[in-house]
Order: sequence, then structure tokens, then C-alpha cells
Amino acid sequence: MTTLTLEELAGVLRPGQPIAGLDLGTKTIGLSVSDLGRRLATPRPVLKRVKFTQDAEALLAFAARERIVAFVIGLPVNMDGSSGPRVQATRAFVRSMAEKTDIPFTFWDERLSTVAAERTLIEMDVSRRKRAERIDSAAASFILQGALDRLSLLAATAEDDDA
Repeated sequence: MTTLTLEELAGVLRPGQPIAGLDLGTKTIGLSVSDLGRRLATPRPVLKRVKFTQDAEALLAFAARERIVAFVIGLPVNMDGSSGPRVQATRAFVRSMAEKTDIPFTFWDERLSTVAAERTLIEMDVSRRKRAERIDSAAASFILQGALDRLSLLAATAEDDDA
């Protein structure tokens, strides 16, 4: 397994290959999946965290079912850009996954993704209880959508350079 920058990932992706967004929490892993055109992120049910080995197996089973070729994982940096314990935990999770899969991971700055996801769910008039169930997957969708938008911009820039 390799950790790639988004620019490196853009260079290895082929048309029709979906990618997944992950919001790694202490109790759950929020999931989302891109469409085959990599234009839209769609939330999937969260994975309840147990122990790393079981979490990894569940994540890889999800990846196999959805034919995922890359993961975009939210990197929870502090608002001032510094790295705290959650950043270290996320990087450790990705390092541990390296022993289990060849699927590459890309880090994405997830600042305010949960806030944006909660606002969207509130605007959709989702009840407080249901918001709690859906927030992590909604945040994973915001993370993935940001990466998809950037990948689209990189592709458009590459086309302009070729012209």
C-alpha cells in the first residue's frame, strides 16, 4: 500500500474506477463512495469500530464490494494547521493498513467537514438522533467531494496544458 498525494493519485486513476472517502473516528468510520465518473460522493453506512484487525477486515470487505481503487482519508488537523493526537492516530491507522492492502491512501484536510455535514443535515431537517447516526458518513462525503472536485480541476488543467 502506498500513500499518495492527490496529484499522484490523479496520475494513476483510470476511467470508471470509484474511490472511497473515510472519516476516521474513535467509535466509527464514516464511509462514502464516488460514482464511476468520480463527480459525486455518496454516503454509505458507517462501520462500527471494534479492534484494528476487525476494522481493517470490514473496510477491505467494503472496498471489495464497491470495487474501490483508492481511499481519501480525512486528516483532522487543528484549525491553526498544527497536528494533534488525532492526526497521529490517523497516520498510524494508514501505516497499519499498509500491511493489509495495496489500495493507496490519500490524506485530505478535513477541517470543518463535520461542521459542514451537520449544517447540511440540519438544513435537510434531519432529527438530532438521526443526525448522530449519519454525521460520520456525511463528513466522509464532504471529504471525498472536496477531493473529487480537486481531481476534476487537475484533469481540466492537464487538458488545457495538452491543448
